[in-house]
Amino acid sequence: MKNVILTLLLLLTALTSAVAQAPQKLSYQAVIRDASDNLVKSRPIGIRTSILQGSENGSAVYQEIYNPNPTSNINGLLTLKIGSGIPTSAGYVFENINWEVGSYYIRTEVDPTGGTNYSITSASELLSVPYALYAAS
Repeated sequence: MKNVILTLLLLLTALTSAVAQAPQKLSYQAVIRDASDNLVKSRPIGIRTSILQGSENGSAVYQEIYNPNPTSNINGLLTLKIGSGIPTSAGYVFENINWEVGSYYIRTEVDPTGGTNYSITSASELLSVPYALYAAS
């Protein structure tokens, strides 16, 4: 009987900690347009995403690419899960980003033809939702 109770307590502890963990990914969506401002519909898109610390020109604390390339939908909408791509360096580990140490920005670099000739670049500040990852710790 003692072993059954101990086993149940260990199982309950394992399930509780598994449920309490926040997913280590960020949702990201963008509408992709070419240089002539036309929607890029239903095509693989070359994209590199970076998490920058401090400013739009800050140093990258994480950077990834995707293989296979994500595909835009019939409305030109591209949906990503940042943190699920391929890090561009072994030093980039999404789970190791220290969300506590200040502001972060996301930079996207896009090649609408599906390659790595990134011709469209934008950066914007990450706001409250990603910082919830820090609250999980």
